[in-house]
Amino acid sequence: MLENFWFNVQYGINHVLDINAYDHVLFLIVLTVPYLFKDWKRVLLLVSMFTLGHTLSLILAAYGAISVNAHVVEFLIPITIMVVALFNVFTSGKGAQKEKVGILFLSTLFFGLIHGLGFAREFYMLLGDSDNKFVLLLEFALGIEIAQIIIVFIVLFLSYVVQTIFRFSKRDWIMVISAVVVGLVIPMILNSDVFGR
Repeated sequence: MLENFWFNVQYGINHVLDINAYDHVLFLIVLTVPYLFKDWKRVLLLVSMFTLGHTLSLILAAYGAISVNAHVVEFLIPITIMVVALFNVFTSGKGAQKEKVGILFLSTLFFGLIHGLGFAREFYMLLGDSDNKFVLLLEFALGIEIAQIIIVFIVLFLSYVVQTIFRFSKRDWIMVISAVVVGLVIPMILNSDVFGR
């Protein structure tokens, strides 16, 4: 039983940290880069909203409540990353991340839903004809949350080092990282099958 639990948690961790599917990591980078360690509660809440959205769409897919066009989802995932990165570019230094829960949290929940749909098919195969789908989903979600916290910690730590030791301004740091992510995401958008390639 414990072996199964750990397998599912690890599966969630590997899903996020998979080097070949770095879209998840890119999203977390642009989500976290505007913040510092002192904002950890807000960041944790944001990341949990993402996990919630991700898990919700997997639940709906696992119980056959929704089915989606994989090509559309494959196109939407990099779009969600691009939106957050551009939001950072246009608001860096303006304190937009300090505003009320509102749009950032809702959009993070929505983006979690989309990212979850992108993984739904593979997850459905993992479930097989399992009786305890819900438990498996929760264990997997725990793995996702652990991996996301690791990435968030790394981003916050790098932000601290760059801004404290190397005296990079917060605004420049946000701009540079977000611009790099935009550069990585554009090919993902152009290569998605939505454009009939």
